[in-house]
Amino acid sequence: MNQVATITSKMQLTMPINIAKKLGLKPGQKVFVSEHNGQATVTPIASLIEKLAGSLEIPERWKGNSIDHIIEQARAAHFAKKQ
Repeated sequence: MNQVATITSKMQLTMPINIAKKLGLKPGQKVFVSEHNGQATVTPIASLIEKLAGSLEIPERWKGNSIDHIIEQARAAHFAKKQ
């Protein structure tokens, strides 16, 4: 499926709604944007996490926690170091 979109002066791109729906994207959802040979690819972060599932050992401190909880803990630790 191909469609034309416009990049704003702030380098923001609004994705056509039918493509966003086909990808299952929701407002505020995180995506991974990559470039290869002049082509941009947008991938929902959840898809990447599912693709990597089982490829890495989960640290004990994360076992049994939701990804949202793990991210929240990581952010808190990161910003605590910066203070």
